[in-house]
Amino acid sequence: MEFSTSKADLLKELTLTQGVVERKTTIPILSNLLFEVEESTLRISATDLDLGIRCGCPAKVINGGSGTIPAKRLFEIVRSLPDAEVHFKLLENHWVQVTCARSSFKLVGMARDNFPVLPTTPKPVAALPAGVCSAMMQKTIFAISSEESRYTLNGALLLMKPESASMVATDGHRLALVECDVQVQGLKSELRVLIPKKAMAELLRLLSEAEEETPVELSKDESHLFFQIGSRVLISRMLTGQFPNYEAVLPRENTRVVELDKEQTAAAVRRVALLADERSHAIRMQVEKDRVEIFSSSGEYGEAHEVLDATYDKESIQIGFNYQYLLDFMSVVGEGGKIRLELKDEQSAGQLRPAEQGAYRYRYVVMPMRI
Repeated sequence: MEFSTSKADLLKELTLTQGVVERKTTIPILSNLLFEVEESTLRISATDLDLGIRCGCPAKVINGGSGTIPAKRLFEIVRSLPDAEVHFKLLENHWVQVTCARSSFKLVGMARDNFPVLPTTPKPVAALPAGVCSAMMQKTIFAISSEESRYTLNGALLLMKPESASMVATDGHRLALVECDVQVQGLKSELRVLIPKKAMAELLRLLSEAEEETPVELSKDESHLFFQIGSRVLISRMLTGQFPNYEAVLPRENTRVVELDKEQTAAAVRRVALLADERSHAIRMQVEKDRVEIFSSSGEYGEAHEVLDATYDKESIQIGFNYQYLLDFMSVVGEGGKIRLELKDEQSAGQLRPAEQGAYRYRYVVMPMRI
């Protein structure tokens, strides 16, 4: 294997692999990248056995072949190089020589045969525009559970129909649901897939490189999901099991509606949160006619409160929330504008949504806290 390629092209692809490569592994080959060279193309593969990526870039090939290279070291080397051609040559005992301008490195590789075989990408079953995928993921990924014991909550449910798509995530304390009317290419009936949180994070990284209208082709086999964006493919082990019936927890009778300025509310919550209890993250909201007062207190630091103007004309109500859950919502609803807080009583879940829904119908359900 001997070839050269542009530093800029190579660095872009190496950056995309870093989140997939297993850092702390008992299987050394998983901290390596597989390089495969043929004709005028370099193909790069990485996997941690749950997640895999295949990407690549153009190359001037002298000799075809393949080899594995330590991912983190190579990334750091390429990032430090001048903007010039980078030349690779496979030496004896799986060593790889990397040269660029006046710099030269020799890296200890490993036998290519030890690298796990990534599954072949099947025929796509559906395709969504990259912009739609990215927007839906950003609005739900933070609500996915991090508790490994709650296996089916470790991902978001993507529900697609021929003319619409929705995504929902929950950790048992809150739920984020986004819906969008969009033509789903290639789909004849309903399709449900559970996408693991780590796969979504890496997919967002790939989507940030794509144009809004670029199709994201989804395919699946018995145990894997495949997301293809141009020549790049992300492969994820599928989450099995039944996602909870989320429609059953969507509030139906939240008739007390408070309208607030999003930017002012987010700033006020951040300030009041400075003196909130560090374990519970609890703040209290006192909602009265045309005003909302936010309180926090902790035995260690003291207490804080701030008053906000609001649009509200029902009886007063006091309710507690985890301030981080509120800030997560406000960070993804776009710049400026108003938000609606819809309440039923002190013990029932509150619902947040943008006051003006655009292309995406977005709602966020948060369980209250006892204070």
